Amino acid sequence: MKTTQLLATLALTFASAALADMPMADGEVRKIDLGAKKITLKHGEIKNLDMPPMTMVFQVKDPAMLQTVKVGDKVRFTVENANGAMTLLTLEPAGK
Repeated sequence: MKTTQLLATLALTFASAALADMPMADGEVRKIDLGAKKITLKHGEIKNLDMPPMTMVFQVKDPAMLQTVKVGDKVRFTVENANGAMTLLTLEPAGK
């Protein structure tokens, strides 16, 4: 039992550290698709993915994130390439 708790704690610690090291990107919400759990962002450079500015659709890790923004909002976000799917890990209003 203690080994399981220790492993879970270590996993959370490393996941949090990795996310903290991930650079945030800037963008503007263009479309929100609640049913598909996707968001379209016009974004600046995404440094951790070596991606230039463009407009594209992202999946979201947590669909509740889509409830925190609306079309036209300026946002900051982190994203990863999860098995070929560009997935937002965090999403927050810009200036927060």
